[in-house]
Amino acid sequence: MAGNDPLSPWWSASRHADVRPFLNARGAIIRALRAWFAAEGFTEVETGILQISPGNETHLHAPRTELTGNGGERLERFLRTSPEFACKKLLAAGEEKIVEFARVFRDRERGDLHLPEFTMLEWYRANAAYDLAMADCAAVIVEAATTTGIRQFAFRGKVADPFAAPQFLTVAAAFERYAGIDLLATVNGSDGDRARLAAAGARKVRIADDDGWSDIFSKILVEHIEPHLGQGRLTVLCEYPAPEAALARVKATDPRVAERFEVYACGVELANGFGELTDAHEQRRRFGLAMDEKRRRYGERYPLDEDFLAAVSYMPQASGVALGLDRLVMLASGALRIDQVVWTPATFDR
Repeated sequence: MAGNDPLSPWWSASRHADVRPFLNARGAIIRALRAWFAAEGFTEVETGILQISPGNETHLHAPRTELTGNGGERLERFLRTSPEFACKKLLAAGEEKIVEFARVFRDRERGDLHLPEFTMLEWYRANAAYDLAMADCAAVIVEAATTTGIRQFAFRGKVADPFAAPQFLTVAAAFERYAGIDLLATVNGSDGDRARLAAAGARKVRIADDDGWSDIFSKILVEHIEPHLGQGRLTVLCEYPAPEAALARVKATDPRVAERFEVYACGVELANGFGELTDAHEQRRRFGLAMDEKRRRYGERYPLDEDFLAAVSYMPQASGVALGLDRLVMLASGALRIDQVVWTPATFDR
């Protein structure tokens, strides 16, 4: 496809003609998914992009801007990294099934699978088990593949059948199978034993002196676990260790792990789901630790959304999923890169 020369602007007629089939597939998938969620009884919502806090995860970075108040005062705001805070406020308000095709923003992210602005398909079910969120993910992926007629996802030499029954694999089992590490032996409740994981992972990954437990965990996951996931069929990687719970609740039967899962196809992470945490005190504690680590690593911290933390206590038990729509379209349309499935990809040469 000569017109797909990355040196030409995205609006070059020949380059646009090359990606037009992928963009048509995008539109068809979005229409099909809207119909699927409507049939399931979901209400589609639209939440605000400008937020007091863009999210409070250590390694997520958000663009920021300023608003001017009526009195001329300057108000710092962020472009959201997820619609999660706003959607959970709607759960607290009484909504029971909601979905959003949300424009979200991530700074410091560029590549074949990463864009600074992209679409997150995010949905929540009140009073629904964690397992139902997993089933939703599989159904949404099948819907996308059915819409385009593709029989097999492919990316960087790996393939996956989106119609095959998914593989369910716990994080602990994956670490044992692919890295030979007893991960849960390094977990103490909600904390990780850094020294123990460093000793176990020393021959697997390069460990810096200032790497914490979560950093070592992530390195092993990326280098030794993820390349094996979603090969031949989808993989649902579940029961994340408690130190990586984020906004998920820990399992009642085993406090070392959380009700968190991720879905992979061809080694590509497609979705991240939670059995949602409804303990505001615990959520504040986790956010505080994450922002302390962000300050240590990056010299900045994001404010807490006090309105969100107040709403957490009023949330019903719920499950939720964030799925990268652009990545799903890429796999379901046969595109090679994520920028081929967005109408106006970002440019950084000027």
